[in-house]
Amino acid sequence: MLTVKRVPTVVSNYQKEEGEDGGRRGGGCGRNCLQKCCIEGAKLPLYAFKRGNKIVSDDWASGDGNFEQPVPFLDSFLLGEWENRMQRVLFRYDVTACETKVIPGPYGFIAQLNEGRHLKKRPTEFRVDKVLQPFDGKKFNFTKVGQEEILFQFEASEDGETQFFANAPIDVENSPSVVAINVSPIEYGHVLLIPRVLECLPQRIDHESFLLALYMAAEAGNPYFRLGYNSLGAFATINHLHFQAYYLEAPFPIEKAPMKKITTLDDGVKISEIMNYPVRGLVFEGGKMLQDLANTVSDACICLQNNNIPYNVLIADCGKRVFLLPQCYAEKQALGEASPELLDAQVNPAVWEISGHMVLKRKKDYEEASEENAWRLLAEVSLSEERFQEVNALIFEAISYSGNSSENDAEGADIKHQTPEEVDSIKESSKCSVVTGTPKCLVLR
Repeated sequence: MLTVKRVPTVVSNYQKEEGEDGGRRGGGCGRNCLQKCCIEGAKLPLYAFKRGNKIVSDDWASGDGNFEQPVPFLDSFLLGEWENRMQRVLFRYDVTACETKVIPGPYGFIAQLNEGRHLKKRPTEFRVDKVLQPFDGKKFNFTKVGQEEILFQFEASEDGETQFFANAPIDVENSPSVVAINVSPIEYGHVLLIPRVLECLPQRIDHESFLLALYMAAEAGNPYFRLGYNSLGAFATINHLHFQAYYLEAPFPIEKAPMKKITTLDDGVKISEIMNYPVRGLVFEGGKMLQDLANTVSDACICLQNNNIPYNVLIADCGKRVFLLPQCYAEKQALGEASPELLDAQVNPAVWEISGHMVLKRKKDYEEASEENAWRLLAEVSLSEERFQEVNALIFEAISYSGNSSENDAEGADIKHQTPEEVDSIKESSKCSVVTGTPKCLVLR
């Protein structure tokens, strides 16, 4: 069993307390949590979104066409509730006071000095060689947070129309999905989406929960709002199903990386490989319906989970584009193969760091931040080219790829001009041998 002595991020004000004396608690905890002792008769705001008939289109980002008016409300409501919790001093530090800069270089990696995430944490033993682990109710989980940390319930509407209720009962029998603050925020508006919170699901993606995350990205309707997911073994710190999300008014470097198209599936989902980026991964986008994209990505994630491969997911472009990134850094740490210099920096390369937002805990690292250092750290995370192609073969088998991509895609593709050096570099690093057929185009976003 591989374990690594880690310092987990505290996401709730009750997390440290639970670790120290949670075993002493009996019924009636007195902190207004989500467990049986406190939840009876409790009420929280409810945002009920319109499910189905959502088509993945460019209208989502702009608010044009059939994109419905209630979407901006979720965006403003979430931030309003988050600001309210800031005024109530529920966060462990003021993230808006953290220094942030764009590191010089073509990729534009973003560095943040966040010393608050390094303070008052308790070390724990964390197993990193098993992506699927059973839920353990004795450990901290999101049913133990205070209700003041919950912003609202997020559910599909029962009558097919988007609705908002300022004070809705918690339906214990149907286990609501909730949005809560992260008390150790990385950026403005940092929240947690916790699907079916009372079911106490372990940290593993399923079709229903991933579709819920895509709906949240689509309903927020803000391209600066992204959702992320970390599996166990890829720097998830709590084994209770959750996604993270926050606002960053700058493009993530991974969003600007060139992509090489692999195929388009029958349901319209296009799959590409990320090129010229330190972490190898796949990009999924499009689909005739939102559920098409959710199903394809979920199948890929479930495949990785079942094959014990740690991974991270970034949901971008209002739910239109999803990055899937298998990684191996925690395993390297446990085996003593990670760079000592990088270990000293205590940067855990989870989804945000892999996407190019480097959260640094020491002023020295922040002042000396460079594109070269960022690239070196992320390159340690990535699977080798050979291993990545092996993993791709597993993924494409799982999503039942049969080589039925559209032969006309190249004609209508949005191809941006590249320098000869860029083209040569992409050709040199491109080895897509696991999928039959030929790539249709190179796309530089």
